[in-house]
Amino acid sequence: MDGHSCSEMMQVAIEWIGESDAARLDVDAFIVLVSPEGVQHGSMRQAWNSLLLPLMERHLFQGAPFQTYAMPLQGRGEYRTVIFVGVGERPLTSEELRVAAAQAAKAALKMRVKTIAWELSSPLVAFTVEQDAATAAQALTEGMILGAYRQQHYKKHAAPYDGIEQLLFLRKGSASAAEKADWELGIRRGLAYAESVCLARDLTNLPGNMLVPDDLAKAALNVAAKYGFESSVLDERQLKELGMGGLIAVGQGSAHPPRLIMIRYQGREQWEDVIGLVGKGITFDTGGISLKRRVGMEEMISDMAGAAAVLGVMNALGRLKPAVNVVMVIPTAENMPGGTAFKPGDVIRSYNGRTIEVLNTDAEGRVVLADGMAYAREQGASKLIDVATLTGAVLTALGDVATGAVANDDTMLEEFILASKRTGEKVWPLPAYKEFWDMLKSDVADVKNSTGSRGAAITAGLFVGTFAEGLPWIHLDIAGTAFLAKERGVNPKGATGVMVRTITEWILAQEAAK
Repeated sequence: MDGHSCSEMMQVAIEWIGESDAARLDVDAFIVLVSPEGVQHGSMRQAWNSLLLPLMERHLFQGAPFQTYAMPLQGRGEYRTVIFVGVGERPLTSEELRVAAAQAAKAALKMRVKTIAWELSSPLVAFTVEQDAATAAQALTEGMILGAYRQQHYKKHAAPYDGIEQLLFLRKGSASAAEKADWELGIRRGLAYAESVCLARDLTNLPGNMLVPDDLAKAALNVAAKYGFESSVLDERQLKELGMGGLIAVGQGSAHPPRLIMIRYQGREQWEDVIGLVGKGITFDTGGISLKRRVGMEEMISDMAGAAAVLGVMNALGRLKPAVNVVMVIPTAENMPGGTAFKPGDVIRSYNGRTIEVLNTDAEGRVVLADGMAYAREQGASKLIDVATLTGAVLTALGDVATGAVANDDTMLEEFILASKRTGEKVWPLPAYKEFWDMLKSDVADVKNSTGSRGAAITAGLFVGTFAEGLPWIHLDIAGTAFLAKERGVNPKGATGVMVRTITEWILAQEAAK
């Protein structure tokens, strides 16, 4: 088994040094940001200018945004390399800087380097739109770690390479105490965000036979124990006693019984103004009796990506320790077509007493989320975010490019979308008109779990929203963005860990607003 999580390996730091000190560093590779204008004006270190000018003359490297070029350094040994990363002629946004760093990391992985020194311009903020050292530091740190991620594999024979182990940012000259503090803050946040995304990716990429509901519960308890969080796991007996009919129904066809996981983060003296995070934790989804088609079913290992996302957020909170209160709830089950599986036509009673008419057992995520939302409310949540790989319909609307959002509170949603713009994770709001809510009405129960194909991404989200019972709420459908067929930007093929960074960013903004 190989492919360590990027978050476990890479150490990141910054040093302010002289130019001669940089040349003597004992590292496997240097990374240098390059703008064509900088090369033409000779503003870069002479050692790099002398290499870049011939490359540009031969059109091998033009310094275009995200373009990379790696070459050995003569007389420096077999593994001494420089990686040039283009930034173009205009300042980069923090997201573009993040992607540039990810490209540099991927180039470094191909050369199997372990230690990297990244030479920064003086000041680096000249390359950025935001003109903020902390933002730039965070973007570079996140980009390098996320770009260096390698999915775990299980091959018998694998070359012994553990990935990038050390990244050292180098800034020539002196810096003020405020700038140094900004850099340290940015690196600390970048490490917390990226480590937490890697955690979510690792869990989501696990094969279904290696992650059943009890395994997910153990992973959550490990995070809670790491930071001393209060936590609990309800087993199938307790779920039945409490009347969590939705979670029990979805999980009853599997040999692996369901679980309900809860973690509390208390960053304020009083348990009030509590943010509730609810993540869909279907560890494998066959569709149940309403069986999915065979092609592509293997990707249903990712149907717990919502649970992985909210657990990643809790990890980030443990590292950053903001003054907020958060309760995380994960209803987790395996949706299988066994002899005891729930069936189309069943009517089940959820935890808050509301009844659900089951029209499609492949619309199971919203059914378990119903119990999770009610439990989060019971734990004191005063506003709610649920995260789920909920519908194929969101793929039809937004592809694998953007996460679909439905909400009952416009201000909360606007604040969340602003947070997503800072993290570079695309979120697109879908309408929540009264007519869509009306489509959920059932003739025999309080709500039905499927409304057909029309407006399905919206009505599925609104189904979950009925269990918010009037509390401010956002639903995030990550069915398209949680698992990619090929790498893009800072994301690899496979699990992306999407929404970990944006939810964390939004939570930190809530702290700042207090």
